[in-house]
Amino acid sequence: MNELQNDELRDIKRGRIRVFYDGQCPSCRKDRRIFERLAGRRGDDIAWCDVTEYEQTLKAHGVARDTALRSLHIELKNGRLIEGIDAYRLLMKRIPWLVPGAYIIGLPGIKQGLRRYYDHWVEKRLKRQGRWSS
Repeated sequence: MNELQNDELRDIKRGRIRVFYDGQCPSCRKDRRIFERLAGRRGDDIAWCDVTEYEQTLKAHGVARDTALRSLHIELKNGRLIEGIDAYRLLMKRIPWLVPGAYIIGLPGIKQGLRRYYDHWVEKRLKRQGRWSS
């Protein structure tokens, strides 16, 4: 999934997006609450969707449940999916003072390092919860 195009960025700022997250993960739920508090009205056009309740929607996009549990996915207004660090960057860009951080985590090297760390953290969490499948 490639970087966002300028027209998609405009649509995101105006249109509703769906964020698919792991609603069974306490940390993920906490992150959602923090984002909602920080975003205020900028978060009004976000539909938060628990992966376990939207398996069919994700499957229609070619995303298996296990894949969805391992990475944040966002569906844009045009139906395109953004996942991983790019999904986090998209959310961060909705909060003005987080925009510089969104830029930084997208830099080559930083983005790949964060992805490796995130993947490792998610694997440990899912194994601990007995929900990891290889």
